[in-house]
Amino acid sequence: MQRAGLLGCPLVKGWLHAGCVLAGVTVPQPIVAIVGRPNVGKSTLFNRLVGERRAIVENEPGTTRDRVYGTADWGGLDFTVIDTGGLQDDQEIANASLSEIARHTRAQAGSAIEEADVIVLMVDARAGPTAGDHEVAELLRRADKPTILVANKAETNERRDAAVDFYELGLGEPVPISAYHGSGTGDLLDRIVEALPEVEAEAETEGPRIAIAGRPNVGKSRLLNALLGQERAIVSDIPGTTRDSLDTQLIWAGQPLTLIDTAGIRRRGRVDPGIERYSVIRSMRSIDRSDVVVLLIDATEEFTSQDLHIAGYVEEQKKGLVVVVNKWDLVEKTGRTMDEYRERGRD
Repeated sequence: MQRAGLLGCPLVKGWLHAGCVLAGVTVPQPIVAIVGRPNVGKSTLFNRLVGERRAIVENEPGTTRDRVYGTADWGGLDFTVIDTGGLQDDQEIANASLSEIARHTRAQAGSAIEEADVIVLMVDARAGPTAGDHEVAELLRRADKPTILVANKAETNERRDAAVDFYELGLGEPVPISAYHGSGTGDLLDRIVEALPEVEAEAETEGPRIAIAGRPNVGKSRLLNALLGQERAIVSDIPGTTRDSLDTQLIWAGQPLTLIDTAGIRRRGRVDPGIERYSVIRSMRSIDRSDVVVLLIDATEEFTSQDLHIAGYVEEQKKGLVVVVNKWDLVEKTGRTMDEYRERGRD
């Protein structure tokens, strides 16, 4: 499973071995998304994989609405795990009193599917295959990503044997587990590591790496363009590991540095309701490769949970953080406006 990396540092499936630093090499952290219908146990599995109770677990469908992410490791490999809200089928969304929340949840899960390297589809071994499971399976087939089918709540021999019924979803052999008790999760983690695609380590650029992160439409592109003014010496545009982005190397005051776009930063004027609008995972890719993160906040809007998600991830990864408040000229000001804004930010 392991092969030698530079300077004798082992890689697993081409990914960086946990706790190992490669001089002159950048290897991103792979992403694994857990998806499935409501109340099948996704958050319970997420908490077990990351080793802490980060996702809220209740016997109430729809408890998880936004994506929650954390870091897991297995066999020396670190990877990011995404917990998503339960996917309801079209009929359930049409009939639900909270249909807007259901659509928002589906958009969030769609973003996780788009960015993931491996997808874990969780189903309920106790309930057996449902129409909703078939609909989610069809969605994942169209995504064309490595997918692992997991039959949860298989605490008994009878339920483990019944897991074969999920072959009808067309996603291969189901892995019977009990996320609550932990049985079968080792086999699942083996399958996850095996499914990760091979990647190549990329040569690191000179100088510190600065990522510009933030929600869509906060002004990331304008900030990037301002930093890349004509008076700056732009060395080159370098393809980055964050999808749909280029790293730009430049000389600032005689010091080489690299600006890392968050994915989609160059797609001006396009904000898709799903993948482009919900950009946390894309920002994570850039944060993983950076030394310092510039988190851009829109002064005309309140602080959001997405801002907190990004800032929290920066702290987890032990990166430097600079919070930049953009569009300050659009805010009506008094003598205490700045102090009040800072107080809200601290809260």
